[in-house]
Amino acid sequence: MAHTSADASAHIDSHGDGHGHGDGEFAHPASISMLLSVFFALLALTILTVWQSTLDIGAAEIWVTMGIATFKAGLVILFFMHLLWDKPLNAIVFLSSIIFVALFLGFTLMDAQGYHSTIEIKDTLEASLPPAPASAPATPSVPTT
Repeated sequence: MAHTSADASAHIDSHGDGHGHGDGEFAHPASISMLLSVFFALLALTILTVWQSTLDIGAAEIWVTMGIATFKAGLVILFFMHLLWDKPLNAIVFLSSIIFVALFLGFTLMDAQGYHSTIEIKDTLEASLPPAPASAPATPSVPTT
């Protein structure tokens, strides 16, 4: 069957360069080496997170853990969700939503600090259990005669 000029024009993309993305083609093909390097970076960061959990760094532990998790999420978003190659407007919308989530969580945590002095923290499970009810005093048995 011969292809007509109408068939050929149907395969030209909006730029007119003839390299349209037909069915089954990816818009942003990534090399296997790049995908493997991102995979091994994510694997290394996961191992780092597990190793970091064994350290006793006090209050900084949550910040270090969240920093590693944020970096891992950034890698996934940039490479596997193709945000690196997408339109800049999509990146702006995504980043502004992240900023708003951070603001909402920040306001919530600021409010929670106001109640921190009234929170009673117990060291052990036994200390946090309510006291046992007092047992009734033993009545002396009356001997029967």
